[in-house]
Amino acid sequence: MLLPFDASVVAAACTELDGWARSLDERILSRRWQGRMRRALEAEAVAASTSMEGVPVTVADTLKILAGDKPESIAAGDAALVLGYRDAMTYVQRRADDGNLQWNRELIVGVQDRVLAGDLSAGAGRVRDGAAWVTNEATGAVVFEPPPHDDVPGLADELCDALEQSAWHPAVAAAWLHVAIAAVHPFRDGNGRTARVLASLAMYRGGFRHAAFTSLEEWWGRHAHSYYDAFDCLGRCFDPDADVTAFVRTHVDAQLRQVRVLALRQRTEGELYTTLENVLDDLGLPERLANALYDSFFGRDVTTGYYKDLIDLSQVTARNDLTAAAAAGLVEAEGRTRGRRYLPGPRLLRLVARTLGSNEAADRGAILSELARRAATTIEAAEEAAC
Repeated sequence: MLLPFDASVVAAACTELDGWARSLDERILSRRWQGRMRRALEAEAVAASTSMEGVPVTVADTLKILAGDKPESIAAGDAALVLGYRDAMTYVQRRADDGNLQWNRELIVGVQDRVLAGDLSAGAGRVRDGAAWVTNEATGAVVFEPPPHDDVPGLADELCDALEQSAWHPAVAAAWLHVAIAAVHPFRDGNGRTARVLASLAMYRGGFRHAAFTSLEEWWGRHAHSYYDAFDCLGRCFDPDADVTAFVRTHVDAQLRQVRVLALRQRTEGELYTTLENVLDDLGLPERLANALYDSFFGRDVTTGYYKDLIDLSQVTARNDLTAAAAAGLVEAEGRTRGRRYLPGPRLLRLVARTLGSNEAADRGAILSELARRAATTIEAAEEAAC
């Protein structure tokens, strides 16, 4: 078998993931929050994966780019790569439940083409036709030599055949596919991003549709050292017999750690979103403004164009909403007309704390700690009831 591994080392972790798949969706507070959380996780995943490849974008930048409101500080080419990565992710989401979908070379090439936003100069949509090296960006030293380009088509077909014929747990398939793409290195550029998107596809196809299971890029972005160390099992040069158990274990463990964190975060920030809606209700303002206040709470600025995309209403409605929020002290306007942005207002944290009935100071950290405490209590109660 190409790149063998021992699946037994992750059997317990896979069983726990199955349990999370059955219970996680039941912990979503509202449909409105479900959509808002998914948007946030999407932006974090896109920002993390593109940043790992040297594209200098933040989560705040990515949120605006995905909403069609590109910050002036972001180069057009970088914005195109952000949109390309999102396009690749939405493509695999659409295809995941297609019963006729097969793992094959054209699927992999199609994902890479989207990841690179169709940039032919970077090799989009083409298997590499030359030698490749993986280097340490800090030192410039070669750390891995992929197979010769003449071997790539056959190896790509072999790894797809392995996926088609296997009965692996989706988390195992995702991990193995990730390391296999990295090892074969079928493209001149975009191999890492393509591998991470395809790993998400393996999870989607296995029924793990919740964003907590398909946003592993953000976890890798925060644990980059662990991520790159996991590839050490491949050795210095490509070896089809290299045992990749260590990578599979690291990948599945990261998947499990991520979902544990996101389960608590989902409940915590869902409670925050509900609290923001309550603040707006007390002030007689439309609850849809919680979409803007959620960003403001975390210190991000909001523009009319970005907010308009969030609420899917007219520019006039978006502008009027933000003007009303500014009049209430929830946000502060900066700049004029077209370049205007809205920063967190002086009353926002204070009103959130008061609505929660918290005795703590109106401090973001204190508020989130209180919300996390309540969320953990709710999750524990739900688990006890289930037992």
